Amino acid sequence: MGVAMKADRAPLSTYRLQLHGRFPFSAAAAAVPYLARLGITDCYLSPIFAATPGSTHGYDVTDQNQINEELGGPEEYARLSAAIEAAGMGQLLDIVPNHMGVDAATNPWWRDLLENGRCSVGARFFDIDWAPVKAELRGRVLLPILGDQYGQALERGELTVAYAEGRLELRYGERQLPLNPKEFPRVLRHGLDALKSELGDDPALGEFLSILSALGNLPGSDDLSPEAIAERRRERDIARERLARIVDASPRLRRHVDDAIAAVNGEPGRPSSFDTLHELLEAQSYRLAYWRTAAHEINYRRFFDVDALAALRVEDPEVFEATHGLLVELLQKGLVSGVRVDHPDGLFDPRQYVDMLQGLAVRAHRTGAGTNRPFFVVVEKILSTGESLPEWRVDGTTGYTFLRHVTGLFVDEAGARRLRRIYTRFTGLRVPFGDVAYESKRLVMDTALASELNVLAHAIDRIGEKNRKARDFTLNSLRDAIAEIVACFPVYRTYVTLDGWSVSDRQTVETAVRLARRRNPALEASAFEFLREVFLPRGANEPAEALPEMEAEERRNGYPPASEAERRERLHVSMKFQQYTAPVQAKGIEDTAFYRYNVLLAANEVGGDPARPDVSPAAFHAANRSRRERFPREMLATATHDAKLGEDVRARLAVLSELTEEWSRVVSRWRRINRSHRTLVDGAPAPDRNDEYRFYQTLVGTFPPQGPASPEEYVARLREYMHKSIKEAKIHTTWINENRAYDAAMARFVERSLTGAGGARFLPLLAPFAERVARHGIVNSLAQVALKLASPGVPDFYQGTELWDLTLVDPDNRRPVDFEQRARLLQELECLLTQRSPGVSELLEAWPDGRIKLFLTAAGLRLRRSDAALFLEGAYTPLETEMTVPADVVAFARSLDDRSLISIVPRLTVPLCSGDHVFPVGPDCWKTSRILLPPALAARPYRNVLTGECIDPTRTATQAWIFAGEAFRVLPVALLVGEPPLSE
Repeated sequence: MGVAMKADRAPLSTYRLQLHGRFPFSAAAAAVPYLARLGITDCYLSPIFAATPGSTHGYDVTDQNQINEELGGPEEYARLSAAIEAAGMGQLLDIVPNHMGVDAATNPWWRDLLENGRCSVGARFFDIDWAPVKAELRGRVLLPILGDQYGQALERGELTVAYAEGRLELRYGERQLPLNPKEFPRVLRHGLDALKSELGDDPALGEFLSILSALGNLPGSDDLSPEAIAERRRERDIARERLARIVDASPRLRRHVDDAIAAVNGEPGRPSSFDTLHELLEAQSYRLAYWRTAAHEINYRRFFDVDALAALRVEDPEVFEATHGLLVELLQKGLVSGVRVDHPDGLFDPRQYVDMLQGLAVRAHRTGAGTNRPFFVVVEKILSTGESLPEWRVDGTTGYTFLRHVTGLFVDEAGARRLRRIYTRFTGLRVPFGDVAYESKRLVMDTALASELNVLAHAIDRIGEKNRKARDFTLNSLRDAIAEIVACFPVYRTYVTLDGWSVSDRQTVETAVRLARRRNPALEASAFEFLREVFLPRGANEPAEALPEMEAEERRNGYPPASEAERRERLHVSMKFQQYTAPVQAKGIEDTAFYRYNVLLAANEVGGDPARPDVSPAAFHAANRSRRERFPREMLATATHDAKLGEDVRARLAVLSELTEEWSRVVSRWRRINRSHRTLVDGAPAPDRNDEYRFYQTLVGTFPPQGPASPEEYVARLREYMHKSIKEAKIHTTWINENRAYDAAMARFVERSLTGAGGARFLPLLAPFAERVARHGIVNSLAQVALKLASPGVPDFYQGTELWDLTLVDPDNRRPVDFEQRARLLQELECLLTQRSPGVSELLEAWPDGRIKLFLTAAGLRLRRSDAALFLEGAYTPLETEMTVPADVVAFARSLDDRSLISIVPRLTVPLCSGDHVFPVGPDCWKTSRILLPPALAARPYRNVLTGECIDPTRTATQAWIFAGEAFRVLPVALLVGEPPLSE
């Protein structure tokens, strides 16, 4: 059922599969035939490389050069690849260049780092500050893994030394950490006099003493000369082998080792018995610490604030080569047709990384199957409103921009304003989203990401100390000014490189500085001027168009251009600054502000802008045209594994902007009905009105039209979602500082509202409104699928979303997908898909079962596959519309040579759906509303590929058009393929 693809191909459509231990390679392989029949051209796999044991997502990679055994290992991966190839499909891999999981048992580089410190391979691989401000951490890495204060954990006997195969290691719970081999004698010399007295001239004793001497004479981990490092590794390995042999051969020596370890491990209740163990741990290349210390003292860059994910220095060519070896092999074998790059904003120089990645494809082509065109690469780059993707050698982003536009298209602009007023009345909150975002980013910098801010402040302070105009800025004043600039940053990051900065970078920094000064007039203005000079250092390579402004600035602030050495130092700091603004933006906005500002949850999506939830048709068309020109193979996403809400939940919630009066009435009534379920916590009702308002929107977005099949499961999902929501909001409770009383109050509110006597009162009020919203919402859902299928770009389908996607944020959206059910339903639809019989209308009437969405998806995907060039290369023409009803239509044409396609979808159709019109279909529903056709499209009839109907445009001497009612005669969306012109 697949279509043959070349090695230099780009995908026509992708389908994301979330791999883990319960959905391994074999399960994915079983789903491939179904995906091929659906019309998908490329399987898009979550990370396949070795990860932390038990990982449910694969982003905690521990070895990029090994296939994950928990997924089935190399053999099962080969079978999956063979199944994909047999189906004529491509394979898109999700790769993780920014960070690795730091499980010492499975990550060899991290284990090497912990054992050998700065002289390890890992010291070069991981992004570590080896000279932090805190003297006790210099030359060491902080490990914030303890569940209690270090001293408490130590004296309770939770930290113990153990022997295994010639090594000593530290055990803490299930963790196994290596110990510096040079320090083994500190343990093994305990009780040595008694051992000498007992063994005398025994050769085993002589060998044992020789081993201790060899270990003690190893070069120190601070000796970074290549000769010393080589000697340390060589002699260490020899000593370990000797120790393992002699201990295995001599029961007495084994007993001595066990007794020495027991003595060092101490005895709870006798604090002094832990002195030696403490000294041993202080001699390691890592410093154990209570997990709460991470926010302020951790000295390795992390993925956001996740201590278990350490950032890589992938910009180093040696690190790049070492972490991409297996990928090269897969390219050479022709198994992989493209990659999705996770979190490029975390990289030191994303442009450089992409260039290096493209170089892999060139190398693979020379030595294997490879590719002779730019390798298909999409980046998980989140673009803020008005921001454009830099000119990197990529095919675009993973599609969050399209997601924002297509969601906003179905939000009524005036209704969005009314929803803000309703929200204010319900919650009493009047703070605009911009202020919520600012406060959330400040909170993140004060807590989870405080350590990284301290590192930046000290680096910039050192620059200031070398400048007589800046040396009087205190460390605290610089830290405060940096924090204000970051809190006001309008995008995730700039893209300064060691070659300099762009006009766009300058505009971004200028905007942030201006906003920061406006918000904080009490801060020293000259500190902001100095920081601007650091982040945008002037020298020989500044953009020519910026010169006049910069000369004026020099006269104004008195800072002369930096010397070349100063400029490079500042550029390096500016690039580190960029690596900080991105996680602050993500944690502050996506994972905090989006859970605090609950006006319309449909807009609170990754890449979304809750302050401007609506998108006009003109803006939608402009975005499509721009994508067609710049990134015609960019992904088009409506759901991802990181999405906050399922795509059909958002489509439903957009309807609230059309039902504002009714929504205001019902939500107020629900509040009165459920007020007895709230609990007093710290003297205030819990949950608060803001969390309660989010709960009601979540119910409306997810409530099954015929009620939940499993009420217990539904309540559990809602309870878990609201638990995560209040934790992420960080107002009453957090993941770190739990308010268990508030957590319990939220859980009780969910349960009492939906079950028992409370549910008996509330559900009859909820169900009718939720069913009405769902019915209107499916029109939005079908429209967004049709737009995704026909717009410039590559439509991406997240697993399972070809049926209704009413999932919530992860882990809810990563629940098992029933592919057997989907394959069965697709087989049942085969007749409709090939013959377009009148039964299509019955799918709409039976909309709760989701077959109508599956039908539209399959029909559109197969259409794309039948004419790839039209969709990948075809011109994009927005079509004008004239409405004679209180609704709207969005239409555009794709054309290439003599082929054309017209996509027509409705928007804001609630006023049309009353009385005889359950859905906005039929000529009488749309009256004389029409889609105007330019001359190039007017001379031919069209066939609706969804219904089989033929539509001949109405023509006059000056105009041609298609009536909306004709396009929507059976279904509320239309995909019209041009037939041969009438003159033929």
